[in-house]
Amino acid sequence: MKDELKIKYLEQQIRAITGAGKAQVRLPFGVAAIDASLPAGGLALGALHEVQGAGAEGEGGAVAAAFLASILARLAPERPVLWCLGEADLYVPGLALLGLAPHRLILASAANDPEILWAMEEGLRCRALAAVVGEVKALPALASRRLQLAAESTGVTGFVLPRRGADTAASTAVTRWRIAALAGSVAAGEPGVGQALWRVDLLRCRGGVPASWIVEEPNATGHVALSAALADRVLPPLQRAVG
Repeated sequence: MKDELKIKYLEQQIRAITGAGKAQVRLPFGVAAIDASLPAGGLALGALHEVQGAGAEGEGGAVAAAFLASILARLAPERPVLWCLGEADLYVPGLALLGLAPHRLILASAANDPEILWAMEEGLRCRALAAVVGEVKALPALASRRLQLAAESTGVTGFVLPRRGADTAASTAVTRWRIAALAGSVAAGEPGVGQALWRVDLLRCRGGVPASWIVEEPNATGHVALSAALADRVLPPLQRAVG
């Protein structure tokens, strides 16, 4: 009898440490087509995700940050977000227009990737945060696993924003997204009138289905929506992500 109790106790401890048996919390996009491609109908919280920007350095980074802001705006809005970066080029007023209030941002400036990754891991172990964002030039497999484990241990969600040309092929992030602004296109109406459009590619998703959508850039609510003007357009085949 004592041995059985010891075994049950050890099993409980293992489940507590590994998180086994816990239902993972999800953040739905509120768009049926996108949520259907994600396990359990939403973005996994307490996990690591990667968001790439397509286009020139400035444009790609800006649209990736904007897409991420639309997620963070709805993610535990009473808690702050730690944003770790190596270059002081984050446009905070633009993020505010997408619903990410400036008072929620804690900016951490670092000299190089190792410092950024260290700050991210420390932040992910702080339950007071809603999320941690890190802009990096490379994401080694070991570093991504450490970040994933840190996120799982607290339920704080991590996001990696690779700088242009960054090497993230070895990343073990749960999802990998690629976001591109569609130049010169609007959601409806005459040229120059309407909502700006993004192409959103879900390149990789653990337990999900890679897919692509054209969405309208969100407003201050942080919610994206499929473009009504392009809802019936067939998108080009999705390119397979490396790694």
